[in-house]
Amino acid sequence: MQQHPMPEFGSYALLLALVLSAYAMVMGGLALWRAKSGQNDGSGRLGETARRAGIGSFVALTGAAFALVWASFTNDYSVSYILHHTNRDLNTAYKFSALWSGQEGSLLLWAWLLSAYGFVLRLRHKVDVQLSAYASTILAGVQVFFLLLLNFAAPPFAIQPGPVAKDGFGLNPLLQYPEMVIHPPMLYLGYVGFSVPFAFALGALMMRYPGEKWIHITRRWTMVTWLFLTCGIFLGAHWAYSVLGWGGYWGWDPVENASLMPWLTGTAFLHSVMMQEKRGMMKSWNVWLIFSTFLLTILGTLLTRSGIVSSVHAFAQSAIGAWFYGFILVAFAVCLFTFFKQKDHLKSENRLESLVSRESSFLFNNMILLAACFTVLWGTLFPVLSEYVQGSKVTVGAPFYNRVNLPIGIFLLFLTGIGPLLAWRSTSLRTIRRNFVLPGIAMLAALVVLIAVGVRPWSAGDDMRAEFFSLITFTLAAGVITAIASEFLRGAAVVSTQTGRNLFASTVLLVRRNTRRYGGYIVHFGIVVMFIGIAGGAFNQAREQEMGFGDTLRLGPYRLVCQSFTQESNPNYDTEYALLDVFKGDKKLTQLAPERRFYIASQTSSTMVALHSTLERDLYVIYEGKNPDTGRPIIKVFLNPLINWIWIGVLIVVAGTFLALAPSLAPGLARARATVVAPVVEAEVHHA
Repeated sequence: MQQHPMPEFGSYALLLALVLSAYAMVMGGLALWRAKSGQNDGSGRLGETARRAGIGSFVALTGAAFALVWASFTNDYSVSYILHHTNRDLNTAYKFSALWSGQEGSLLLWAWLLSAYGFVLRLRHKVDVQLSAYASTILAGVQVFFLLLLNFAAPPFAIQPGPVAKDGFGLNPLLQYPEMVIHPPMLYLGYVGFSVPFAFALGALMMRYPGEKWIHITRRWTMVTWLFLTCGIFLGAHWAYSVLGWGGYWGWDPVENASLMPWLTGTAFLHSVMMQEKRGMMKSWNVWLIFSTFLLTILGTLLTRSGIVSSVHAFAQSAIGAWFYGFILVAFAVCLFTFFKQKDHLKSENRLESLVSRESSFLFNNMILLAACFTVLWGTLFPVLSEYVQGSKVTVGAPFYNRVNLPIGIFLLFLTGIGPLLAWRSTSLRTIRRNFVLPGIAMLAALVVLIAVGVRPWSAGDDMRAEFFSLITFTLAAGVITAIASEFLRGAAVVSTQTGRNLFASTVLLVRRNTRRYGGYIVHFGIVVMFIGIAGGAFNQAREQEMGFGDTLRLGPYRLVCQSFTQESNPNYDTEYALLDVFKGDKKLTQLAPERRFYIASQTSSTMVALHSTLERDLYVIYEGKNPDTGRPIIKVFLNPLINWIWIGVLIVVAGTFLALAPSLAPGLARARATVVAPVVEAEVHHA
């Protein structure tokens, strides 16, 4: 009998992790029950053993993940998973990414990341021992589910029957792109990370935890997780734009939607908890927002891993769907039971006093984000529901999502600008006039300029609806950016008056005094920049043409001239490509080489897009193949205005989130610095 030491090690490590997680769940729960019922003797030690078992599960899962990566790098094709997702000539980085390129490996990544989050939580348990014990036990329960999957339903170390193959089938060509080395882990860090605030929220509700301390404990967890999910979503969008060769970045694909839904509810939660912290309101909202976010991450994993929806991102049909349905039902039942049992603990301490207030803006923000989430959920599940009811799938296309979500997006953009300008409790007419004058002028000026440069939806024909929404978006964006800038300038002017510093130094001190608030404003600014980039899509152009040597294709201000077309080979793939000189007027800008690759191991082909990018627009060129009759390449060209503003907006969001995560300058230290600086400035003025 042939021995497979590393796969056997990985299998035993997974089994050990399951035993340790089950112990952490059962004994942790028993320790909590004994402590709650007053049987304290021994329960502390029992809880400590459960905590250590949870830490041990992380060590065991790390060993299992290492074993799978080792099998990939050593070309161990006795492991069925390695055989089907790698080959000998695969680039080193992509051999590592084989860990998450298939169903079993991606579930192992999910379980390992969850154990890593749990490891950090258990190391920091002294921040609140009892609440952390509840959260640790709940996380162990989630961990048990995924480890049951890995041990019995989708084992990553299954041995391939028969003789060991000499080479593997190779990695999916679509995944052989640098971003795919970081996109799935980033997305999963977001998916899995929401388990932590979920566990704290459920634990706090179970133990009737007083106050909002659980929100303070999980604030950074939630923000970091939200940031990971944001980066994961947009890395995926950039991958789709750069690799799939269709000229777009978001097609309302079911798996794209699966990542967007928890992002929407997570965003609503991040805004809503501010209401609970400031005013003791929306406690039930917050609990259900984080419950929903967690359940949607599980649903997203189900949609991606079970194959129940058709998607370029999804894996093949699988039997693990029933496991996920069962887990979602159990988790929802636990949330529902706990909520109704402890409902009286979630009474609001204050009521909404005015519709024109900061509180109402948060409420509307939540409602519109949930409306968007419901729309996406309905469109995603409609093919599955229609097949169940009618026996045939009815697919919901991009027009449905755009028709509903464009107005929602514009309303969200409006709230992004209006919310910070409203006061808590109630906003007076005088305050409204003072705060909205500059944004109103900016919007009017932007509208006039846009119409003057030719943005006129009423003359756009079939594209009238898209251009109309773009016009509104650009106009609102000008107002929102002005509102955000005025918040910084107004606060900096006050600090400058107090300290005598110049405007720039005062702005820096202002931001350091309240990093959370002003980091949030920068995040909002990044979102506005992304909206500007998205709105540019209304003015996209495209053209397709067969091009021989010396032929010219014109699109917008660009002229493309074909210099040559040829083909080459290497051990991993064969490629065909064209060399195209790009001119703007008489000036040559660059040379582009769009190509089409045929991967030998997997016997599949993929497109390699050629791009010329500026802040104003992208020239996006695709080699579609050769005309079999003439032997000449067929070239398709897209002109995509403002597309880079989307990626710049994401970078601004990342920077703003990092700032919001940074600790604010202690109030006492800020006052001390102000009192030190002010007399010095006063003395200098007097001396002068």
